[in-house]
Amino acid sequence: MASDTKERILEAARELFARKGVQKTSLQEIADKLGITKPALYYHFASREDLLRSIVQPLIDAGQRFLEEQERAASVDARAVFEGYFDFHYAHRGDILILLYELGTLAELGLVEIVFAWRARIAVLLCGANPPLNQAVRVTVALGGIQDSTIEFQDAPADELRTAAVDAAMATLG
Repeated sequence: MASDTKERILEAARELFARKGVQKTSLQEIADKLGITKPALYYHFASREDLLRSIVQPLIDAGQRFLEEQERAASVDARAVFEGYFDFHYAHRGDILILLYELGTLAELGLVEIVFAWRARIAVLLCGANPPLNQAVRVTVALGGIQDSTIEFQDAPADELRTAAVDAAMATLG
C-alpha cells in the first residue's frame, strides 16, 4: 500500500513537474491532485528535492548501466552505441524533459554534471580521448541530435524514429 502511494506520488509529480516546472509546483498541489494530505506526502518524501531525486535517480542508474556496458564491450560499434543511446533517451524522454526544463534545479542537486560526464565518456568511446576538433564536434552533434529527436518527434513510430536518428548520427559522425 505504501509503495503504491509512493508510486502515485511520483507519477503525479512527474506530470506536474513536466507541465508547470519543478519550482512552480508545490507539494500541496501534488497532494491535492492525489487527494492525500501534505503530511502523507511528507511521509514518503522529505522535500520537493527528495521527490525530484526519486524521479531522476532511475534515469541516472539506467544511464550509468548503459555506459558501463558500452565501456566493457570488447570493441566499439558506433551504430550499436548510437542505438543504445537512442533507446535510453527514448525510454526516459519524459524525465529527460523535466531535466531540460529544470537545469538550474538539477545543477543544485549535482545531477547536470553526471549527464555531461556521460556524454564525454560516450565521445571517448566513439572517437578516442583526444580527437581533433572537427571529430569532437561531429560526435557532439550526433549525440545531441539523437537526444533531441526523442523529444522533438514524440508522435513518430519508435522504430522509424530510431532508424532515422541513428542513420543521421552515423552520417554526422562520418
